[in-house]
Amino acid sequence: MPVTGFDIRLRRPLAGGAPFGDAGPYEELKGTLRLAIDPKHAANERITDVALAPRDHAGRVEFESDVSLLLPVDRRRASGRVMLDVVNRGNTVAVPNFNRATRPTFVPGADPDPPVDPGDGFLMRRGFVVISCGWQIDLPEVPGLLGLRGPEALDANGNRLTGRVYTQLQTPAPATHLLLSDRGHRPYPAADLDERDAVLLVRDQPDGAATTIDRGRWRFARSAGGAVVPDARYVWLEGGFEKGRLYQIAYTAIGAPVIGLGIAALRDSAAWLKHGTAREGNPAPDVLRHVYAYGRSQTGRLLRTLVYNDLNLDEQGREALDAIIANVAGGLRGEFNQRYGQNSKDRPHMMDYVQPAADEDLHRRLAARGSKLKVFYTNSSAEYHRGDASLAHTNAEGTRDVPSGPSARVYHFAGTEHGLGVWPPTAEKTAAADPAEPPEHSQNLRNTIDYAPLLRACLVNLDRWVTEGSEPPPSRHPRLADSTAVPFEALHAVFDRIPGANYPRHHARPCRLDFSALPPRPGPACGSLVSAVDADGNEIGGIALPEVAVPLGAHTGWTLRHASIGGEAQRLVFAGATIPFARTRRAREASGDPRPSIEERYRSRDGYLERVRRAAAALVAQRFMLEEDIELTVALAARAWDHWTA
Repeated sequence: MPVTGFDIRLRRPLAGGAPFGDAGPYEELKGTLRLAIDPKHAANERITDVALAPRDHAGRVEFESDVSLLLPVDRRRASGRVMLDVVNRGNTVAVPNFNRATRPTFVPGADPDPPVDPGDGFLMRRGFVVISCGWQIDLPEVPGLLGLRGPEALDANGNRLTGRVYTQLQTPAPATHLLLSDRGHRPYPAADLDERDAVLLVRDQPDGAATTIDRGRWRFARSAGGAVVPDARYVWLEGGFEKGRLYQIAYTAIGAPVIGLGIAALRDSAAWLKHGTAREGNPAPDVLRHVYAYGRSQTGRLLRTLVYNDLNLDEQGREALDAIIANVAGGLRGEFNQRYGQNSKDRPHMMDYVQPAADEDLHRRLAARGSKLKVFYTNSSAEYHRGDASLAHTNAEGTRDVPSGPSARVYHFAGTEHGLGVWPPTAEKTAAADPAEPPEHSQNLRNTIDYAPLLRACLVNLDRWVTEGSEPPPSRHPRLADSTAVPFEALHAVFDRIPGANYPRHHARPCRLDFSALPPRPGPACGSLVSAVDADGNEIGGIALPEVAVPLGAHTGWTLRHASIGGEAQRLVFAGATIPFARTRRAREASGDPRPSIEERYRSRDGYLERVRRAAAALVAQRFMLEEDIELTVALAARAWDHWTA
């Protein structure tokens, strides 16, 4: 067993000891999971550079992971199911997403152990044990984030490795210097501050023409007290970096952590809970039988990488994970198991993720060895308009549909953005809303649709598939076969007629990058497709929540950056828009909006909510929503009605 111990540093009741249905009260155990793996074992051979890591006296590679466990105080009342929360940049995602709970925000100086918000208790009422497992080795040094600590790869003489790194930088405000990483993570330091072969590029679109910035105009340095101070972790530019522009840098770095150990931590923590003993620190031995992993965005791509590399078998040859939900990952994998990979990268025009691979391709090798792993791939509209989600169910050219295969399902949550919607409606999210993220300002109001009810039904369907053999609903997403999958340009006919819609004029398509040299050489563009829309601007491919099926406006997976943060011709990454209907016919005619107004569509608030209720019941009948969530969706629709008709 690779897990050698669990050091608990914090034990406390969840929600003050309140009971959660039949599972009773829960508690949280927080601490460090210690692991050691055999680098020569077949289960670990595909972990890049693990053979170059230092070993202990037994020839094993040691590392440790930050872990939080939520479990019933009376272990016998657990349902036998585990939710493996694949934390996103050190932050928990499973409880916030499934329980509709508030995610804690970690910043320097704040409490590193804030109480867990259980939300409405969705997972706990079902008796799930939740393990939030740190896997990322390059997190910022912020107390409270769940990360991993492991070794570097070394050469035969015990020296640190050097190698080429390529990353993208963007700032929402003018800046004199920038950290050499995306999203504030620990960068790979430059090996030589005076490296002549280092290259800094700038462009205005992800797939636009690049301009090389003269090497004499920039340095590996930062500004401090009016002086330019050499620093291997930063890049300084004469005249400063402009807001919104896309800067890409390629340079030689020193120090190569074995980042693929993060996948091993997830795999072996799952196997530990299923098979580990009390001697190995398992807090619920012989109780837990099934482990389902949930990854969102970055960590959804991590789970796609785990599947692609077939890293689910533990050292005893057992499947660690029984099922996976890879949410809002699109058609991407990521740099999670390669030398100088960057866990924080999330742009399809930047990542070395080999070739696009439809989910049928990802599962073919699993079927060949008799794997029973079940996988749901769920996406919002934002991943389609980013240009890659359709590659999960078409060929790379976007000319034919590709089936998901018998062990996977692909679901599109129509009319949603990357997150669970922004409420109240706003075009601007400031740093005060989330200090861990840069300010965001869009040209439209942000998408307001909360897709948590669809996620919750996915989990119940996945559990029944694993434990009862009950087949889940068939995949539902835009398809070429029924003309619901179309090119970006097809949507202009609708959105160009809607006043203030601001549909993008430029549509960046991911291309097949050649990473044999850095900066990489671009190849042919992929055949990106999006969902067709109706005359209101709402998508017709995928699963439509009641607020989309019975609309008060158009809900999209795209919106443009605002001029205040620069790059106003670019899509605001991850974001979608809400383009409300006019309240009255008079207001509609005054604005020139061709879409019928709210008063023309619905006779009353009660009549509108009754239609929402019927739409929700139809989703329940199709098993895309749970009956218990009908009232939730009606409440969300009532909130929207009151706002847009005020």
